[in-house]
Amino acid sequence: MSAISEITIRPARREDVGVIVGMLADDPLGGPRERIENPLPQSYFRAFEKLQRDPNILLVVAVDGASAVVGCLQLCILPGLSSQGASRGLIEDVRVASHCRSRGIGEQMLQWAVVEARARECKLVELLTHHTRVDAQRFYERLGFARSHVGMTLRF
Repeated sequence: MSAISEITIRPARREDVGVIVGMLADDPLGGPRERIENPLPQSYFRAFEKLQRDPNILLVVAVDGASAVVGCLQLCILPGLSSQGASRGLIEDVRVASHCRSRGIGEQMLQWAVVEARARECKLVELLTHHTRVDAQRFYERLGFARSHVGMTLRF
């Protein structure tokens, strides 16, 4: 696949929600968690509205030259007392449309998130990835992220 040279990263819009949910659902882990229906369940739009109101959460999309949404991620700025009151950036829900993978879009989105976290005075950036996502782990390590924690989850 050829590299996409012109990616724009912008805040997600309400009309992007369906495409974002589609990308979240387009893998073995996300598929069972998401509901792809027409119309899309209102719970997604209520969540989107909450995200938009929170100044410490940035849901962004990557848009190609043809204005198609081809990727997304969420950057959460988390203030804390640890590390002398440092804030940290938490990157979540990184996705690239399946037909656009291996073109550098994910790397551009991650670079954007790191720059944005620094601009917001974060002292570190972290992310979580499922232990079965071996390719994603190699990708993040190639970008300079290091294994540092053991994640634990309690679902309700």
